[in-house]
Amino acid sequence: MVKLIDEFRLGWRGISQPSPLLGIGFASGCLALSTAARWGLSLVRPDVFFTPYFPAVVFATAFGGFRLGIATALAGGALGMTVNFSEATADSARLALLAAYLVVCGLTIWGVEHYRAIASQQREISKRLIREEEYRKLIVGELQHRLKNKLSTIHAVLHQVLHDRPEIWAGVDQRLRALSRTDDLIASVDGLGCDIKDLLVSELGPYGHVRFNLNGNPLFLPDKLAVSLALVFHELATNAGKYGAFSSPRGLLQVSWTVTGDRLIITWDETEGPPIESVGAAGFGTKLLKSALTSFDGKTEIAFLKTGVHCTMQCRIPAS
Repeated sequence: MVKLIDEFRLGWRGISQPSPLLGIGFASGCLALSTAARWGLSLVRPDVFFTPYFPAVVFATAFGGFRLGIATALAGGALGMTVNFSEATADSARLALLAAYLVVCGLTIWGVEHYRAIASQQREISKRLIREEEYRKLIVGELQHRLKNKLSTIHAVLHQVLHDRPEIWAGVDQRLRALSRTDDLIASVDGLGCDIKDLLVSELGPYGHVRFNLNGNPLFLPDKLAVSLALVFHELATNAGKYGAFSSPRGLLQVSWTVTGDRLIITWDETEGPPIESVGAAGFGTKLLKSALTSFDGKTEIAFLKTGVHCTMQCRIPAS
């Protein structure tokens, strides 16, 4: 019985074709119910011959496919012609109704079968996306593991080289540990999310906590938005370390954020950095900054001012 119910469920959902015996039994049951409904209607309208069999055709096609639907339509037409619940006889008018019934059944069967095909394609696409997502997580996990191992190797090598220079090693050790904590946080927010301040502190911490100022209320970021902003902050911080405020001894950074409704606005202001003489062609980093927030109805605007880089980010905060 359990196997029969499971087969019925899979057939009804279109995952697999039911066995011929189950399909015939289901269609027969639909025809019996339709005939009973036709008998009830005959008490009011004795000239209703084929209309009650339309639901049987629809259900049979949805359950077993177009072949079972065609068989049900033909059986319903035969029952409408031969079974009488009144004194009416099969005449030319009933033949015309039969022709119309078969045409409508044909269109109905085509429509239901087309829907079944689309549903089947969507199931296959969903399965493929699930497999690709699992593979992505596997690859990302492996890359994170390798990155952590490489950082540990660099940490060990530098420790050996600088073991007799404790004053230099103290600063290097703190920065490497901060970078490691940043990588761990970025890895953990995928699927969980985090507070925006924690994300900024982990990214900017290696440059020194006295070099930046954060202004804004506590704000929890959903996982996907947190990952996107982590990429943006990492790119901006890297540029600040190479060419901007963090590359100058007196350079400072101020990051502010506000929330209006479901819109998040973040301002990144660098000051006291080296003067920006010229701006080259847009590279991968600039393209990343421009596109990272588009999936959240957002955009990023960058201005290279004399005082330093000014970046404004705005996006929609998705529901957690």
